[in-house]
Amino acid sequence: MRKYNVVVVGVGAVGIEMLRILKERKFPINNLKVLARSSRDIFVDNEKYSVREIKPEEFEGCEIALFAGTEGEKGAAVIYAPEAIKRGAIVIDNGADFRMKPDVPLIVPEVNPEDINWHKGIIANPNCSTIQLVVAIAPIHRFVKIRRIVVTTFQAVSGAGRKSQEELFSQTKEIFSKVEDLKKWEKSQKDWFKEKQKSSLTFPYPIAFNLIPQIGKFEELDYTTEEWKMVRETHKIMHDNSIEINATCVRVPVFNVHSESVYVELEKEITLDEIREILKKSPGISLIDDLDKNAPPEDSRRRTYPLPVLSSGEDPVYIGRLRRDIFKKNAFSFWCVSDNLRKGAALNAVQIAELLIR
Repeated sequence: MRKYNVVVVGVGAVGIEMLRILKERKFPINNLKVLARSSRDIFVDNEKYSVREIKPEEFEGCEIALFAGTEGEKGAAVIYAPEAIKRGAIVIDNGADFRMKPDVPLIVPEVNPEDINWHKGIIANPNCSTIQLVVAIAPIHRFVKIRRIVVTTFQAVSGAGRKSQEELFSQTKEIFSKVEDLKKWEKSQKDWFKEKQKSSLTFPYPIAFNLIPQIGKFEELDYTTEEWKMVRETHKIMHDNSIEINATCVRVPVFNVHSESVYVELEKEITLDEIREILKKSPGISLIDDLDKNAPPEDSRRRTYPLPVLSSGEDPVYIGRLRRDIFKKNAFSFWCVSDNLRKGAALNAVQIAELLIR
């Protein structure tokens, strides 16, 4: 088997997950180089990696460059992706800078692998919340055309980086250290919230014991950048701009794994059993929607469904709570859970690389 010279750019939460997944999946690597803004040694699962300072010449001999996802004019991808391509590498970028460019394929291997054939040196990795949505809906759309989607996301703080996880942890720890009993906390929580808002680092409001219905900046029609990503990226990946998509993206005090509540309206009716069979046969999906018919009705454990805490570190997109619309026969809802650092970022990028070498 041929082996490849691979460069991983970035050693934040996604970059570390890329290193972990490359090893787990035994990607055929000849030489692995890890680049970041400064040189240092890091350890991933007790394995030492020597990180080198990123410079254009570090891409000499590179065949595949995985960019972990810094964005904007000063981001690594904007500055160094052209340098990598110029030296013969194919870039797979996890950031948003190239996703909507017409000449850059936006790929989820389970959904649109054929788009890899028209890349011009760079391939974009979609947004985390978009990836798990399209993995879930694409096989259904192939069977019966989807007319409309209403999705609400419940996105973990890991989607905003390691500092956000540390902030959730420190805020939670601070609350527990101050709270003596529930009644006192109920009286003081608003004061704590107002004081903490002044020093919140990564979110517009404190995240501990809170929900923030804003991810990104507000744009056209008062939808946020994250919500527009779900609309525009889904259209591009699915090659269908006619699908009506309405998204609400919410940041929640969960350390890792995004969840989504998804409502789908089809152009014609199909049965739930047909939907279940489609999902069971589709790559990248694990259906967890079992009913224990022997359990008493009052036992809530008679139904199993995906949970974020049990999905962290796992590869599939988990689907459960599958149910038909009460009033429309051609519509149904489901609950969707996926590790945003793995399938929502690093794993999808490595799968693109695997697709590329095949």
